[in-house]
Amino acid sequence: MKNNPPSPRQTALNCLRSWHAGRSFAETLVDRECSRAALPPADRHLVQALVFSVLRNQTWLDHVIGTLRKGKLDVEARLILQLGLSQLFLLGMADHAAVYETVNLASVRLRGLVNAILRNALRREKTILEDREKLPLSIHYSAPAWLVQRWTEQMGPQMTRDLLRWNNTTPRLYVRANPLIPMKNIPASLAPLDRAPGWFSVEGLLPLEEIKTGSLYVADPSTRYSIDLLAPQPGEEILDACAAPGGKSSQLAAALQGQGLLVSNEYVAARAEILKSNLERMGVSNAVVLNETPARIAAALPEFFDRVLVDAPCSGEGMFRKEPAALAQHCEALVKQCAELGADILDSAAAALAPGGELVYSTCTFAPEEDEGQVAAFLQRHPEFTLADVLGNVDYSFGSEGEANRTGGLPLDVSKVRRIWPCQGGEGHFMARLVKAGTPRTLPPEGEYTPEEQLWLAAAAEAGKKGKGKGGKPAREQDARAARRADSRACRDAVQGTSRRTRDTGAGEATPAQSLAAWQEFARQYFPALAQRPAVVHGGGVLLPVAFPQTGLHVLRAGVFVGSVQKGRFVPEHHLFTAFGGLCTNCEQLTLADCRCTEYLSGREVEARTAADGWCCVTVDGWPLGGGKVCIVRINGVEVDFTGEYNALIVVQKDKPGVVAHITKILSDRGVNIAFMRLFREEKGHTAYTIVESDERLPEGVDALLLENPNITDVMVVQP
Repeated sequence: MKNNPPSPRQTALNCLRSWHAGRSFAETLVDRECSRAALPPADRHLVQALVFSVLRNQTWLDHVIGTLRKGKLDVEARLILQLGLSQLFLLGMADHAAVYETVNLASVRLRGLVNAILRNALRREKTILEDREKLPLSIHYSAPAWLVQRWTEQMGPQMTRDLLRWNNTTPRLYVRANPLIPMKNIPASLAPLDRAPGWFSVEGLLPLEEIKTGSLYVADPSTRYSIDLLAPQPGEEILDACAAPGGKSSQLAAALQGQGLLVSNEYVAARAEILKSNLERMGVSNAVVLNETPARIAAALPEFFDRVLVDAPCSGEGMFRKEPAALAQHCEALVKQCAELGADILDSAAAALAPGGELVYSTCTFAPEEDEGQVAAFLQRHPEFTLADVLGNVDYSFGSEGEANRTGGLPLDVSKVRRIWPCQGGEGHFMARLVKAGTPRTLPPEGEYTPEEQLWLAAAAEAGKKGKGKGGKPAREQDARAARRADSRACRDAVQGTSRRTRDTGAGEATPAQSLAAWQEFARQYFPALAQRPAVVHGGGVLLPVAFPQTGLHVLRAGVFVGSVQKGRFVPEHHLFTAFGGLCTNCEQLTLADCRCTEYLSGREVEARTAADGWCCVTVDGWPLGGGKVCIVRINGVEVDFTGEYNALIVVQKDKPGVVAHITKILSDRGVNIAFMRLFREEKGHTAYTIVESDERLPEGVDALLLENPNITDVMVVQP
């Protein structure tokens, strides 16, 4: 007997159980449980509303439960009651529906108890809501008492109440358009923001397809201010010191317009992988992704960068309403820890910044130790820096000035730092712009490398030529995923120097020269604009590198990993199509309304209608989704097995004896080595199809010779 899928309320309860058990963030739990239940978008929104309503008001809900029933309750009963009370008092759902559906969530032993408490709550609704206004702020708004006291001392009772009320509201959802993968048609669910060109408010369902393809990125418009303050220019070398998950790095990349160098760093390895994936998805071609400490970056690259962004890891007071975990985990020790970590990162960033360069420091917290106090202390330690007017790089005003009582007693011109309170259109941000003494370097002309960069690229290319893969014992066969990882490491080592973790890749399959030739042949056919770009080859992998010195730093990606040589043929990577899809000569053109778009994003095969045989870039309304291989899977409704990787003959014939022998004799007489040969037919005695794949190009006129057999009706030659 097939079980019914869980309802939205059951799914919400599952999320709350996991939350109570200490598993992951609320957004992650909601996404996981909704995916498991295969809920449609409308039900997903309901689950999210239910879960966040409970988590944002948990202390008050427990207080209400305590007034309705004395004594202990087990965790399951408490979670169900919290869910029911939030529907009645916070979400405004119909009384009968809220009670009935909540009672059905409970086991048989708990149903009577849950029903009695919820109906008692309905009878006392007026009293419960009136009493709420008289409760201490920590209970009314479900916030830690110590934090309420701290905010009251820092900001006064009215601002504290306003912030607590703000934390308990549902945030608006915004997305940013990615200029590197531009949209031709804006989804109907998006409303453009006049005050923020390129940003949209989500008024309906979240446009998941555009987000998956990198055309849109979910972010609050206020996050753009730190990028505007930094004012990156095409051709500059920029460090994003705390880059994960990649939202601000992708904005920096868009401002660089594919020129210069973007170094995006993340210390936490798991977050660094997310950063790499997001930059690849968003088509960034000139980034180096590091998994390092800022101190090691500064030691390896002293005074290297024109601009540095330090969007510091912070206590996150401005993010409480977006993620209840931030509030649940908040404590005074965390504030102190984040302030100390931010100071260390700032010192490293200062050492990595070139003379005359600019540094923007930003947080999403209200804590003075991490904001005004942090900047004031930095200026005490670094007299070579001056505090610049925060509005100097933008032509509009935003937020409000810093506050003199939040500097820790140190001197600071608070008129030159900026704070965005939630009521001012953000989630709570602080930022400052710092300038290092000296003369900024002169940028090279557009499209040119500096002499130093040319030396780095030459060194990388030479390292590639000396790589492994010049014969010898064949390497153990790897699965595709392992091969990609190994090729990626090999490419990185060719640019950055050999790592102790490196293993030989592709030995016995292709020399570096052969790999380079395979890439260049592929590029001339599909990406002619890239064929002459500097390429790094190591083993079977090919990288279009950015100019970056050999440092010994842990590099996850340095440029665009375009593909690898497998079984003697070049196989492109997804990043090639997201970064340079607009340059591909063979495209399968979809529209957003085309059902094939969802099919492709789900990893399923789709019918090709505009692309020719071979590799192609799949586009939606002109912007690249990724790549794919066009191959024949059906002929006149008959399913066939066709790799598309070799030179091939497709023979249409009558299902008669001697036809296959005729085909093989013709090919044998002309020295054709058959790699694969397969026969397919509709039914016995009717039309059949023979597919022959060969390592070598097929000789001229072989189709005419095959047609001399009266049982062969058609021949197609396919040369990749």
